[in-house]
Amino acid sequence: MTDHQEIGTGRLYGVGLGPGDPELVTVRAAALIGRADVVAYHSARHGRSIARSIAERYLRGDQIEEQLVYPVTVETTDHPGGYRGALDEFYEEAAARLAAHLDAGRTVVVLAEGDPLFYGSYQHMHKRLAHRYPTEVVPGVTSVSAAAARLGTPLVEAEEVLTILPGTLPEEELTARLAATDSAVVMKLGRTFPTVRRALERSGRLAEARYVERATMAGERTAPLAEVDPESVPYFSVAVLPSRVGLAPVEPGAVEPADVESAAVPTVVDPVAVGEVVVVGLGPAGPLWLTPEARGELAAATDLVGYTTYIDRVPVRPGQQRHGSDNKVEAERAEFALDLARRGHRVAVVSSGDPGVFAMATAVLEAACEEPYRSVPVRIVPGMTAAHAAASRAGAPLGHDYAVVSLSDRLKPWEAVAKRLRAAAEADLVLALYNPGSQSRTTQVGLARDLLLEHRAPDTPVVMARDVGGPTERVRTVPLAELDPAQVDMRTILLIGSSQTRAVRRDDGTEVVWTPRRYPSA
Repeated sequence: MTDHQEIGTGRLYGVGLGPGDPELVTVRAAALIGRADVVAYHSARHGRSIARSIAERYLRGDQIEEQLVYPVTVETTDHPGGYRGALDEFYEEAAARLAAHLDAGRTVVVLAEGDPLFYGSYQHMHKRLAHRYPTEVVPGVTSVSAAAARLGTPLVEAEEVLTILPGTLPEEELTARLAATDSAVVMKLGRTFPTVRRALERSGRLAEARYVERATMAGERTAPLAEVDPESVPYFSVAVLPSRVGLAPVEPGAVEPADVESAAVPTVVDPVAVGEVVVVGLGPAGPLWLTPEARGELAAATDLVGYTTYIDRVPVRPGQQRHGSDNKVEAERAEFALDLARRGHRVAVVSSGDPGVFAMATAVLEAACEEPYRSVPVRIVPGMTAAHAAASRAGAPLGHDYAVVSLSDRLKPWEAVAKRLRAAAEADLVLALYNPGSQSRTTQVGLARDLLLEHRAPDTPVVMARDVGGPTERVRTVPLAELDPAQVDMRTILLIGSSQTRAVRRDDGTEVVWTPRRYPSA
């Protein structure tokens, strides 16, 4: 209930009628319609109102009816304010008509299909009148709930997320949001149907999508969305991506290894069922760094494979198998994932940062190029790199040419690392140094510092970024000569400036590091 200007004014009700079947009108809504002095409803210029047809059995017959006729729907207009201007003028005029009844002390019910505040026309009256008169909104069953009921399938279960989207969004936006969510309902189809269908296909969700037309009304139709003729789709239809829980039943006896090396994958291969391996970049930390595409692939997978620490960053989903392993078994992990895919599983191999930067993409592709895995589909889904995340926290140290080098000598000799560092230093490139140190590798940072000091000034800015995006994040800048190896571990990335990189303390006390885009000529 809202405040009103004076005692004795009428009361405004926004009444939800549900999705179409008059028997789905709530008891409260029916009672208010029957008692109202004035019943208002919207319609196009043809004069037919779906809202009124739903409410007709509850009307008394002697009530004042206010038909609010839209001047335009989807056609063009010569209004000086364009389409939006024409509608705004219409809403103001409609609100003034209703206000006259309210000022006369009459009770006004504005009918709304579905729920009044869920993509409903009533909301435009509410925004213009509710602050002036006592107002109540009576909720109604939405088309979303009706569509799920007619399909007879859950929309969301457990920790799943439901996304409601208007089909009028741009195709790229629809694609990203459909890829990222668990379940979805796309409203306002009609002319938007081809765009929505393409977005579903591009996001890999078309096979799951269901189509519901005029739910609970005469002419109701349901079908797999991929089979629907675009020319037959009316405005009163929705696309539904139902709950994924239960869509991919776990194979009986499926393995759940604590260590990939000890996981016995059955050697029997179904010659027909071929799955897929998708190597997914998780970014440097939590869900804020995850791309919509990556989020969608993680949700669609039947199996997650990866270093246990990284798998723990992915939410648990009912029916999805999680195969964690140690950080030093990349080759075994890759073969395990490919074996699962050969048996028809859709496997997401998770990797921190970007999977193609010192991570799992190489290991998977190396195995996938050998028998018996050459026919297994493999895709790589990029992620935010640790270097770029760290750079964003410091400012723009990677604003000019830069090189990325891993200091780890576990898979290559230190002589190769030193040669590359020296070449990058001589070329005056900014350096992003990955894998700088660990419990078993304690000398590389000091060796790299001393080598770089042969080519860089002692006060060259060095960004030390640890656990970027995580709960213990710490980013600070030190001069190259003061870089302390004891302060560096495997969760740290180092960004070492060029001769042009600047560290500047601004008026607010923050220090920013940036490398100019221009380089001085010889």
